[in-house]
Amino acid sequence: MSVAKVSEIIASSPKSFEDAIKQGIVRAQKTLKNLKSAWIENQQVKLDDKGQITEYRVQLKITFVLEE
Repeated sequence: MSVAKVSEIIASSPKSFEDAIKQGIVRAQKTLKNLKSAWIENQQVKLDDKGQITEYRVQLKITFVLEE
């Protein structure tokens, strides 16, 4: 029997939502093992004073299987 756990993280990128997702998963892999899936719970952009997008942010729920 395997047991899974979900970890919630927030990641960001100045490039795109896709890059923010990739950065979040890469960072999670440094700490967590046996990653199985990621769910994008929320997306947000940060704007400068002129209304231009300066940062893309994602809130991820990452599922991983615990080791025996």
